[in-house]
Amino acid sequence: MVTMTENTLQNVIKSAEKAGHASGHTSLPPVEDWDPPYCGDIGMRIKRDGTWFYGDSPIGRDKLVRLFSTILRRDEDEQYYLVTPVEKILVTVEDAPFIATQMDVTGEGTTQKITFTTNVGDVCLAGSKLPIYFEFEGDQPSPYVHVRGKLRAKIARPVFYRLVDLAVTNQENGVDYFGVWSEGAFFSMSRVDKLGPDYG
Repeated sequence: MVTMTENTLQNVIKSAEKAGHASGHTSLPPVEDWDPPYCGDIGMRIKRDGTWFYGDSPIGRDKLVRLFSTILRRDEDEQYYLVTPVEKILVTVEDAPFIATQMDVTGEGTTQKITFTTNVGDVCLAGSKLPIYFEFEGDQPSPYVHVRGKLRAKIARPVFYRLVDLAVTNQENGVDYFGVWSEGAFFSMSRVDKLGPDYG
């Protein structure tokens, strides 16, 4: 017997596939332009490690996860939703919806460019429009990069270690900061005077 929840999920998949075909394979659906009715919570969630779940089961099909990621939106209420032209369902996100799993670097100094690739295939060149930023719990930084809309990716720990290796000092308003350059923008990780004795 097919439940109403399963019907809703199947409808979302069909609508997402249709929207994807309409926007072309190289473009994302225009989810910011859609205003469908809210259809509730059917048990979709994204774990801290980036794994998507439906109910208690992980979604193991990469193609389906990628499809869902293209219609994910974060609204003014700070909640995440899968959005199609005809429905909108809640997605519970433990941290960030995406994980930046790869990093490519070209150039150096202020002309350096840092490009991240996420676990769902988004590619984002860090800069003033797609900033890198850090949130702290005590002394432990959680690094993120803006991806699109109001969506962000958490930078995976191995990638973060590589990012730290690129860090330099830069003075702003008479204060020395430790951080990285990309696309002409400087992204501070910490004030130099707040770093531990092992710095340098």
